[in-house]
Amino acid sequence: MKTTKGLVAVAGAALLSGCAINQTVSPVAVPNITSLCIHRNVQVFMPDFVGELKSQLEGKGMKARIYDGDLPVECRYRIEYTANWKWDLAMYLSYANLRVFDNENRLLGEASYDARFGGGRLDKFGHTAEKLRPLLDKLFPRHT
Repeated sequence: MKTTKGLVAVAGAALLSGCAINQTVSPVAVPNITSLCIHRNVQVFMPDFVGELKSQLEGKGMKARIYDGDLPVECRYRIEYTANWKWDLAMYLSYANLRVFDNENRLLGEASYDARFGGGRLDKFGHTAEKLRPLLDKLFPRHT
């Protein structure tokens, strides 16, 4: 009986260890970014994502502007994003990537949230805002 419980515990631990949610961030080193343009990604089908991104950037003291098409001339810095959701008892953000560029197309910083292999982890559920906030805090450390 003791051996069976031990095997079940080891099997359960092995199964859960394969369930990962990863955050990877290369912070933006440019201090005092006062405005940032957000390129609307028409491939992202959750309309509240770009609004939440804009709101959180503004909460960090940056003026945020959403644009479509070509980069407006007055945009010195821009952020591009992609995001995907999955269904597992409820919709949840399974992947997001944020990339910050200057107007000369140099990558200044990048942040990713990846719950695609989150499997049985319950912390994969939650509002998109809760997943974005820690990414943006790490991506813009001089703006927190």
